[in-house]
Amino acid sequence: MAHDIRILTESELRGAVTLDLPLIDAIEAGFAALAGGAVVMPPVLSMALPQVHGEVDVKTAYVPGLEGFAIKVSPGFFDNPKRGLPSLNGLMVLLSATTGQVRAVFLDNGYLTDLRTAAAGAVAARHLAPPVVETLGILGTGVQARLQARAAHLVRPFANCILWGRDFAKASRCAEDIAKSTGAICRVAANPAEVLAASQLVVTTTPATVPLITPEMLHPGLHITAMGSDQAGKAEVAGAAFAAMDMAVCDDVAQCEAFGELRGARAAGYAGQPASLGQVVTGTAPGRISDGQVTLCDLTGTGVQDTAIASFVIGCLGDAGTVIRN
Repeated sequence: MAHDIRILTESELRGAVTLDLPLIDAIEAGFAALAGGAVVMPPVLSMALPQVHGEVDVKTAYVPGLEGFAIKVSPGFFDNPKRGLPSLNGLMVLLSATTGQVRAVFLDNGYLTDLRTAAAGAVAARHLAPPVVETLGILGTGVQARLQARAAHLVRPFANCILWGRDFAKASRCAEDIAKSTGAICRVAANPAEVLAASQLVVTTTPATVPLITPEMLHPGLHITAMGSDQAGKAEVAGAAFAAMDMAVCDDVAQCEAFGELRGARAAGYAGQPASLGQVVTGTAPGRISDGQVTLCDLTGTGVQDTAIASFVIGCLGDAGTVIRN
């Protein structure tokens, strides 16, 4: 029997969905479902392509109660800017959770992945950052640096922002963009240590392979959301820093042990058992319980986030996109 499939381009998706509290709530609900144990989420299919300076990830998850599930293909080819092309692209396919038929194809070029990643940072900040954040710290100067700042401001409105990047000119432009989008006073730091010293909430958004955060940079009342490490070999937080923290939380513990910050911590001898972010969301594990705690959330990006945002988007479309009969 023929059925309708909705196809949307990146520009159409940008017109239909943005980073806001309803989206953050939808991603939070996805983490809560993941903690319930009924979600089916296979390991990430991750393919490193060093010969072409690229990588490809495929993620998916079935979430009971949602009408559909997403399969997301996310390539990153990092020599593309030399060719006049973006480094990241990709798409999501939303299928019926009842029949398996394709419901929608989102040709988002990574836009939805960017949004759901930023929303996950907001979920982490909502449950683990201090109740009052005067200064947000950002390590990195790319798209996620800008989006993570916007997301954090929705749940922890900050007056000041301090950021660091290896390229001062890029860092300056990023600081200007964050100031415009949040209204905060934003300045560029000389090094990561300066960022951590000034901040109560720090988000790391880099592809670093040598840790930027070391144990001596930690201080009472600090929360770190580390979201740059999503491939083996990446690391933004020194493994030894985990032993100095009061609490570590993972979006998915198995993923984080495979290629998140927890991987380096295990190699450094850390034997703690982190809770999942979903457990913190549902209250089955504690979040921040005192202002002086030092906490970290390790985000590697989960298939449940992709299904959550795809399911959210399908309800926001109105008449947007092209419908074909298949």
